Amino acid sequence: MKAQTFRIVIICLLALLLFQCTRAPQTVTFGTLISDMSNPRLLSEYPDPAFICKQFSSYDRRTIAPDQDGWFANGDASWFVREETNGGRREFVMMDAAGPGAVVRFWMTFGNEKAYTGTLRIYLDGNSTPEIEGPVLKIISGGQLVGEPLSSSVSPLTIYAQRGHNLYLPIPYSKQIKITYECPALNPEKHSPSVYYNINYRTYSAGSAVTTFSLADLKTNATQISELQAKLLKADHQFADKSDMKQQKIGVDNVIGAGKNIRLEIKGRQAIYSISMKIKAENLPQALRSTVLSITFDGEKTVWSPIGDFFGTGYQIKPSLTWYSQVDSSGLMKAFWVMPFQKSAVVELINYGDQPVITEIAEVATGNYKWSDNSMHFGAIWHEYNGIESKGYSGDWVNGMHEDINFVKLVGQGQYAGDAITIFNTADAWWGEGDEKVYVDGEKLPSHIGTGTEDYIGYAWCRPEIFSHFLIAQPDGSGNFHTGMTINMRRRMLDAVPFTQKLNFDMELWHWAKTKINYGIVSYWYLKPGGKCLVEPDPAIVKIPVSLKRENLYPPVADLAGYLQGEHLRIISVSAGNWEVQNSSDWGWSNNAQLWWMDGGINGSLKAEFEMAKEGEYSISLNFTKAVDYGDFKMMINDQPVNMTFKGFNDKKGKPVITEFAKLGKFHLKQGINTIQLEIVGKQPKAIERYMVGIDYIKIRTDE
Repeated sequence: MKAQTFRIVIICLLALLLFQCTRAPQTVTFGTLISDMSNPRLLSEYPDPAFICKQFSSYDRRTIAPDQDGWFANGDASWFVREETNGGRREFVMMDAAGPGAVVRFWMTFGNEKAYTGTLRIYLDGNSTPEIEGPVLKIISGGQLVGEPLSSSVSPLTIYAQRGHNLYLPIPYSKQIKITYECPALNPEKHSPSVYYNINYRTYSAGSAVTTFSLADLKTNATQISELQAKLLKADHQFADKSDMKQQKIGVDNVIGAGKNIRLEIKGRQAIYSISMKIKAENLPQALRSTVLSITFDGEKTVWSPIGDFFGTGYQIKPSLTWYSQVDSSGLMKAFWVMPFQKSAVVELINYGDQPVITEIAEVATGNYKWSDNSMHFGAIWHEYNGIESKGYSGDWVNGMHEDINFVKLVGQGQYAGDAITIFNTADAWWGEGDEKVYVDGEKLPSHIGTGTEDYIGYAWCRPEIFSHFLIAQPDGSGNFHTGMTINMRRRMLDAVPFTQKLNFDMELWHWAKTKINYGIVSYWYLKPGGKCLVEPDPAIVKIPVSLKRENLYPPVADLAGYLQGEHLRIISVSAGNWEVQNSSDWGWSNNAQLWWMDGGINGSLKAEFEMAKEGEYSISLNFTKAVDYGDFKMMINDQPVNMTFKGFNDKKGKPVITEFAKLGKFHLKQGINTIQLEIVGKQPKAIERYMVGIDYIKIRTDE
């Protein structure tokens, strides 16, 4: 009897112990989601309770499959789930999803005032009365629900109507959510006026406990919201156990010789909580690209990226501040991704360049980390489509021939945590019409299809103005409309994308111009040990000289057939007016582009250079543009006058822009640099007084 009683007692004790060691499922509430947003370690643990992350958007519904017309359709405005009548109102449904779930990111922009003078409504759990209702801009970015930075618009330097409007306030729901937009001006057949939206949302696994949002939550959690906003605005991570944090220097020397590296090995179960760097070099842009950060966690190399791209500054120092990174004007770069490991970490800085690099600061902060079955390694991979040629706009928004380029392919179980892109554009045209396409766990149709690259980031209308926000940033937008560099960042928090088997992230390369660009990408993620990134490190690309001028991709030389494109000339001086590379497939220009000089005025001059491989006598011809506002001009080649006047006026009906081919004669050209000088000498009587000049191409031959 005593033995039986003893066994019963032991069984009860074991059951009690098992119950105490089993964590009760967490109920997801507005408060827990707000708390998660201030937790720097959030992304390093696979989510529990589990969820999938998807997106509703206004993407062009003619996007059906890669092998069908419309895969790159670009009419991404004012597409909705359906139209319905509620209380006598005509409302357009933007989102309708079953729970349990939560909206975690809400972005919108609009084509004009008629498009944004509407009412947004959010219905929860099948209620016929919306929990949230009001003017759309007030709700998304105007602070009706919450203040900065959870409700905001970017860039503050852009006029309000052309900004991207972002709401990061989480909205959990137990059973169902429906979001509608009432706007009297909307014409569903014409998809106008333009209303664009992207809504990221979570759907939790069946049976997960989720408490539905109510407006009362804003008052109940007012203190918590205020504290979160202050943290996010300052990127104040307030890591736990600060007394345990330790700063460790990477390497023992401050100079990394060409082809050399420095390293730091860290032992034990810990995490890297921040990385700080500041470098000097004779050619700093090249050093920011050719100096690579490589990190190996527990024997798995998961991080490989040029340091400039990793910290979100490309290959020029451009200040920014987000929750995960910071760059200041002195060149100090910091990253705050939490990077846990079980046994060891090896941090390396590898100099793939041909110059020494001085590391004024190169250190990591480490501290304790409680590794669990859900813990994951941090990863980041960079690669660049160097000199990739965009196909340009061909007059067809639906069937245009563009292409998808890959950001990253991941295999295993993990979360996608964000990305940063560095673009070098070579045309005076927008490069980012392309939509993101995120495939999770083998989806045939991606669960994330967007409405444009800038919309994916969180701004709008290709605007070049700089901004920094806690999850998104554009430290440089000078390449948005013109030749130059653009840096865009989107980092994720509640909108991280979990996957159980694999993730594939593609972005459309949809440029308005047919031109070459450099498209560099760094993707960030977390993977459980054993997971793999299928994008391989590419040391050869980081060794390529970075592009600072258009001629780095388009040198001013003639092709094998003797054609020197006007837009490839190296402009060295302009006395008046402005010039740019004008792109269009409508006017019959070679390569769909010309050198366009505007408003030079009488006696205005433009001087340009081109290069020749051999000295000699050459026959030269010119194809120039004629239109109603073009002037008359003369030319000199290497200070040798061309004995003709080029008359730029044209007013032919049905052909407003034409080109004219003229043989200039023979000229002596030097090996190396040669010059062309244009001088405006007047205009034809009927010409509009703009004095424009357009050079399509110059033909240089030895056999004429």
